[in-house]
Amino acid sequence: MKDGFVKVAAITPPCSVANPVANAREIVRLARSAAEQGCKLIVFPELAVSGYTAADLFTQDALLDASDDALLTIASELSELDAAVVVGSPVRADGKLFNCAAFVCGGKIVGIVPKSAIPDYGEFYEGRHFSPASALVSDSVRVGGVSVPIGANLVFRCQSMPELCVGVEICEDMWIASSPSARLAEMGATIICNPSASNELIGKAEYRRLLVKAASGKALCCYVYADAGTGESTTDVVFAGHDIISEDATVLAESKPFGEGIAVAETDVFKLTRERRRQSTFRTRGGARELGFDLKITDTTLTRRISRTPFVPDDASGRADRCKLILDIQSSGLCKRITHTGAKKIVVGLSGGLDSALALLVAVEAARKAGKSLGDVLAVTMPCFGTTSRTRSNAELLAKGLGTDFKEIAIGEAVKVHLSDIGHPLDVTDVTYENAQARERTQVLMDVANMTGGLVVGTGDLSEAALGWSTYNGDHMSMYGVNASVPKTLVKHVVRYYADECASGDVKRALYDILDTPISPELIPAQNDKIVQKTEEIVGSYELNDFFLYYVMRWGFAPRKVLRLASLAFDDLPRKTVEQSLDKFYQRFFAQQFKRSCTPDAPKVGSVALSPRGDWRMPSDADPWVWHRH
Repeated sequence: MKDGFVKVAAITPPCSVANPVANAREIVRLARSAAEQGCKLIVFPELAVSGYTAADLFTQDALLDASDDALLTIASELSELDAAVVVGSPVRADGKLFNCAAFVCGGKIVGIVPKSAIPDYGEFYEGRHFSPASALVSDSVRVGGVSVPIGANLVFRCQSMPELCVGVEICEDMWIASSPSARLAEMGATIICNPSASNELIGKAEYRRLLVKAASGKALCCYVYADAGTGESTTDVVFAGHDIISEDATVLAESKPFGEGIAVAETDVFKLTRERRRQSTFRTRGGARELGFDLKITDTTLTRRISRTPFVPDDASGRADRCKLILDIQSSGLCKRITHTGAKKIVVGLSGGLDSALALLVAVEAARKAGKSLGDVLAVTMPCFGTTSRTRSNAELLAKGLGTDFKEIAIGEAVKVHLSDIGHPLDVTDVTYENAQARERTQVLMDVANMTGGLVVGTGDLSEAALGWSTYNGDHMSMYGVNASVPKTLVKHVVRYYADECASGDVKRALYDILDTPISPELIPAQNDKIVQKTEEIVGSYELNDFFLYYVMRWGFAPRKVLRLASLAFDDLPRKTVEQSLDKFYQRFFAQQFKRSCTPDAPKVGSVALSPRGDWRMPSDADPWVWHRH
């Protein structure tokens, strides 16, 4: 449970209809097995103690007495478990019968939650036996002589980890328009359990999955859905044991219908709590009856996949869809800007590298959207001391292949004059030497835009902004920064998508070679026409930096947790290397905020952005000391 990770399980046990003793035995066995795997919250189906399909046998005291005894047996048998169990059972209260879920932990029944929505349509006739939660009068009930809290407004909070707070709704409660889960989440529940008995029909599994995903997304919670299985009576319907665990609209684990009947995953309650704080529209409310339980804070072995590239979808189809959408967002934003300003030319500084290639592709698409000629896109390449024939050639090949206007303006002599004017030796390749070139390029682009009535498109990406890898008032500046919220790891895929799906001939060849070219600002003289200044040797791996950026910015994780996840994702690297890289990331991120505080307008394309007008407002002089204490 350290770092907020809680292993949860949804389990479909073998069922003997109307035999609570046999059912309790299976529930205890499976709960112990799940706890041995590290599960801290284990959810069983609706009426798992008695069987859901007991029908008019629910009118028999023999079944109800046996169910009470079975609940007490389950609590007693599991008293040694460092886990909480939610299990469905019929419960008598106030002279009525309720379809309930019992929350069991520490050898006792902590509380009982009755079902709110009682279906009486189609194959369901629960109203024949059960009353809805609204019919409950008492706030406690006696189960086998033991008084237990009961109510639809119960939430169960872990004393050792308050962020672990559990609410319960039952089967149909999820399917109605105003489900209890929304109210329970607003009352603090970060995990919603749903003991269910949902019979299987054509198309129902997909609909059920969509409902669970939506419930977890709207409530910003982990939703644990435990379904009844094939052991139920097949008199009229069949159950398939379709168990699902979803966190914030993402399915973490799922059992196949008619499969093994168990889903296990680790949910992150710290992340859920943080996301609720971040989203100002997530409201909180009172009215909960909060009951405490306790678990030990232990390490949770993570089985959920930690992607090395969290900005990039794993599957090819998802990647393609995302890349197309990014291009549409970028080009639509630029289209609006050029039509609003009346720009005659779209001016792009084209180096032959990844970022400028993407910016040119966006400019071309924006010109098309605006009904402009591709000749109104002006690609300007500005070779200097570090430019290689490879990048120079790719720049020209790409621009001409796309049909844009192309101009070469060599800046070497201008930079030499400038360095001479300020008394800087030409053989000292320090930061002044480098930045003089970057600023000269920006000056050229701005002046060319003035001459042509154009607008300068920025090429810098999100990763560079996070690391401050730009020259202040050089490539840091533009009139519209189309790449500003696209991380480097995703830039590569957008360019590759365009090469694969939209390009041919010289454009395709140029893009593939650009993708193969080492990332470099080319500000240090080349050797034998080869790039010697490689960005990742200076700022570190972009895969690592983008990983840090995602978890630091999107989720606000503490350094220790970021390091833990990175060490799992990059298990081929020594932990010390990952730790040093994280320290370097924080150092650069804090030191370079002053550049981000005055960046040009740019379209937001994803959930992480660093615009000083939108997502990220940070003092330029903040002290990073706290973030270095992992």
